[in-house]
Amino acid sequence: MTVTALLYRDPAAPVDARVRDLLSRMTLREKAGQLNQRMYGWDAYRRTPDGGFELTDALHAETERFAGLGALYGLLRADAWSGVDHTTGSGAADGAELAHLVQRHVVESSRLGIPALFVEEVPHGHMALDGTVLPVNLAVGATWDPALYERAAAHAAAELRARGGHVALVSALDIARDPRWGRTEECFGEDPYLAARLTEALVRGMQGEPGPDGTFAADKAPVVLKHFAGQGATVGGRNSAESELGPRELHEIHLPAARAGVRAGAAAVMAAYNEVDGMPCSGNRALLTGLLRERWGFDGLVMADGLAVDRLARVTGDTVSAGALALHAGVDLSLWDEGFTHLEEAVERGLVSEQALDEAVARVLRLKFRLGLFDQPYGTAPFPDPAAGRDLSTDLARAAVTLLHDDRGVLPLPGSARIAVLGPHADTVAHHLGDYTAPQRPGTGTSVLDALRHTGVDVRHARGCALTGDDLSGIPRAVAEAAACDAAVLVLGGSSARTPDTQFDANGAARTVVSEMTCGEGVDLAGLRLGAAQHTLLDAVTATGTPTVVVLMQGRPHAVPEAAERAAALLTAWYPGPWGGEAIARVLLGAEPIGRLPVSVPRSAAHLPVHYNHKDTEYGGYVDDSAEALYSFGHGLSYTTFAYGPPRLSGRTVEADVTNTGKRQGRTVAQLYLRRLVTPVWPRTLELRGFQALDLAPGECRTVVFPLGEEQLAQVGPDLETAVLPGTVEIRVAESAHRALTAVPVGLRVGQSFTAPEETPL
Repeated sequence: MTVTALLYRDPAAPVDARVRDLLSRMTLREKAGQLNQRMYGWDAYRRTPDGGFELTDALHAETERFAGLGALYGLLRADAWSGVDHTTGSGAADGAELAHLVQRHVVESSRLGIPALFVEEVPHGHMALDGTVLPVNLAVGATWDPALYERAAAHAAAELRARGGHVALVSALDIARDPRWGRTEECFGEDPYLAARLTEALVRGMQGEPGPDGTFAADKAPVVLKHFAGQGATVGGRNSAESELGPRELHEIHLPAARAGVRAGAAAVMAAYNEVDGMPCSGNRALLTGLLRERWGFDGLVMADGLAVDRLARVTGDTVSAGALALHAGVDLSLWDEGFTHLEEAVERGLVSEQALDEAVARVLRLKFRLGLFDQPYGTAPFPDPAAGRDLSTDLARAAVTLLHDDRGVLPLPGSARIAVLGPHADTVAHHLGDYTAPQRPGTGTSVLDALRHTGVDVRHARGCALTGDDLSGIPRAVAEAAACDAAVLVLGGSSARTPDTQFDANGAARTVVSEMTCGEGVDLAGLRLGAAQHTLLDAVTATGTPTVVVLMQGRPHAVPEAAERAAALLTAWYPGPWGGEAIARVLLGAEPIGRLPVSVPRSAAHLPVHYNHKDTEYGGYVDDSAEALYSFGHGLSYTTFAYGPPRLSGRTVEADVTNTGKRQGRTVAQLYLRRLVTPVWPRTLELRGFQALDLAPGECRTVVFPLGEEQLAQVGPDLETAVLPGTVEIRVAESAHRALTAVPVGLRVGQSFTAPEETPL
């Protein structure tokens, strides 16, 4: 039989038939090889003196070991951990060339010509040289704009595929419940509903509409949603620590985004490091098979997080049985582990069935067929316009800038003002990018200082101090500049920038904090205050009497009550990406601030937790301080004001009138909250169940209409199933969770049957 006559080689045959045919021809060794993703991709190649690439002995040894290669992680990755930079790695011009070189070797090393999956990090843009850097997820959450994020995700997928990459790893499922956690920047926020809507947008944008037999377009990428599940609830905000999650908290808070992603068609999920009910996620069959596959109907790929399978040896006693446990639990593809390299032995010893192995291999092969890799293993799409990527990144940054207070009405700043631009974040771009970011070419991006200068505003500058440390020597100059100006813009915050002298764990998490690093994976904080010198600078500049606008660049909500008290105005931009400086400058000089908080801002670490959707119990505050958040979830001011009328029921919808009561055009985000009064399980104080942005002219009134369907009314019942249950709820429409607490509600009684509910205003 010729190669072209083989069923799995027939492009016209159904994908499942091709998978079955190929699987029937594979040896046990070849099957085990398809489930391994053991190499660091940057170890597979090196630059040659003529500027080309050559493959390493390490890659040859890996493909020889398994007569091929299932997947390769990070071939195009560049950062301080990999050690790849512009002199050693592949850029936009030659990334596809490198990918084709490696793929050709893999296909030729495989008896059956099976190509490899190239798996890449795409946390906020493709983490590769010349990749468009987007604002971090926390900033995306602050936009409350799934449609904009969907367009940005589509662009990131197109860049990935144009470089020869196939699969995108994207954090989307972690919920930010403790801002001490260094990976808070990777979360969309503290609320499961907001995270679910953005996760859906991510899947739609990256994967697009599936073609015949579930195939992906040439510019679309299957997405691996990270991390499943509950990783955002680790104790003490410590990375990879245990998660003390009860089943209800897991289902109500940490699973909705994953379920939304699965329903949207996500190709894969990544099992998290943490344990759930005593078993790490990578070995948790109840989670990965019982819930994900059997109850939710997920038929995609499950990947383990880096070295997570080998960690199971703490339970099983050795890596061979650890691999067997993970495979039986539902893991299909490992990452850097030793355990999965022994799956052939595990099957032969009876530790796991060959049927379980075949099912996992089939899922890996199915994804390769859906990508068209057997038919066009070296195909790539055209590289998208970099200018379009820059525009999308800037638009996201602009939409994320959030005005927290402007009590003195100093914003927007007049163009005729002399402005002192101060602080450690004023004249930098590197600290605006977040973790998981590739090195940038010189000149990429615009700082706040340069962006303001480009507008023609009269600007003075002094750094004042560093992000960390106690060097105060630069503060007198900053004070002098502030005193000589009409206004001061003080840009403070944190940094997740990694440098070559950073020491890393084997999974890429920072092991030691160097330079000005205060956030990112492996950088958890016991407290949430900014560096001591930054607080001294804040005190000194505000003491001059010059109206001071504080701008926070951060990967977590830092506790800055002093800025709330002393600054004339306070904004947060999170990590806005390379062109965040332009977005901030536009807002300072008059563009409408349209961001809304995706997380509550605490007064201090001692006040945690402060998320808005806590259980509705009658606990009191502290005797020595307020127990409330400094700024609540959903908060964000405009340069105008809005009035919200009471909600009213209209059939299967709820509506409310919103009026711009100010003197200029502005945007508000109307937020729909439920408060359950009579319910089969103990309720939360409030639950976000919808949001819509409204752009209104001065004096304009518009009616916002929200559907009241299953998505809005469903809850996790006593049996942990999500359904619409009988009870009584209050519906509130407001500008923030805090405003919703005192907003006039409308009552709704939900009957026994959702198909014919009793909708009686109370």
